[in-house]
Amino acid sequence: MTQRPHTLGVAVIGTGKMGADHVRRVQEVTSGARVTAVVDVDAERAKAVAARVDGCTAHTDPAAAMAAADVDAVIVASPGPAHEAALLAAFEHDLPVLCEKPLTPDAAAALRVMEAEQKLGHRRVQVGFMRRYDAEYMKLKSLLETGQLGRPLMLHNRHRNVASPPGWTSEMLINDSVTHEMDVTRWLLGHEITSVTVLTPTPSGNAPDGIRDPQFVLFETDGGAIVDVEIYVNCGFGYQVQAEVVCERGTARVGDGHAMVTNAAGRWGGIIAQDYIERFADAYDREVQAWVDATRRGEITGPSAWDGYAVAAVCEAGVRALEEGGRVAVDLVDRPTLYQD
Repeated sequence: MTQRPHTLGVAVIGTGKMGADHVRRVQEVTSGARVTAVVDVDAERAKAVAARVDGCTAHTDPAAAMAAADVDAVIVASPGPAHEAALLAAFEHDLPVLCEKPLTPDAAAALRVMEAEQKLGHRRVQVGFMRRYDAEYMKLKSLLETGQLGRPLMLHNRHRNVASPPGWTSEMLINDSVTHEMDVTRWLLGHEITSVTVLTPTPSGNAPDGIRDPQFVLFETDGGAIVDVEIYVNCGFGYQVQAEVVCERGTARVGDGHAMVTNAAGRWGGIIAQDYIERFADAYDREVQAWVDATRRGEITGPSAWDGYAVAAVCEAGVRALEEGGRVAVDLVDRPTLYQD
């Protein structure tokens, strides 16, 4: 693949909370890149974001931004239903893409994206599963790869949010939150998820009416491991993400958040992050820098369209398990050659 210019011109598609944060990140944190275009269906919001960046143009059409001479790569941070069209437009220009999760909201659309990418003959997409770039998760992955703890038997996950955003549904706990644990499971263990079971207690009094929160999600994998996820999006006190792997000869846990503990006024304790951007700020920085560095070398690394597709398929099984009850098998196509390690 062609090496990109010394300074990468990036178009950011979507200027909501995540997209605006990526604009800031590329401009203020990342080296080797600058934002040359932003896109949003809200023209005024796009103009307002573009006005804060020298030489940045504002668009409402992703294809128009991608056709610009100063755009060498794309960050897709628009809502999930818009991802397929943006990715296919990027493929038409053979542009590298960092696509925020989900790759697409459903497995059928993800298959279409994979098929289009395979026609190019090379990868163009990195999916934004940022936990792979978190320092603690990276240490856990490295430890598991040494084999010194033996084979992973179980993985316990906790994922808690202060409160769910307006308009959330019970299904979104699976599709928008547990999606991260789906990718973490596949990445840490090197297994595919083969089935999903979802159990729900009586909903918390903190949960909005009609939302089944918390949920207890159980995965089985093709490597014989059992994985559980506590997802609680209205816990009320903070944002917590924790994982513990139980192996044949030991265990390892991340996410306790005890980087600093204070002792004062007869109390000891620490600070609990309040949202994902705060908790994973370093991971997002590391992810985008790795994407820029690889793109400038003419490479695509990190989570692939296959990873995005596999998670979409697990999400579909998870939603069925939530709605119908019982254990639901995950239906995956054979892994195409382009995405084999």
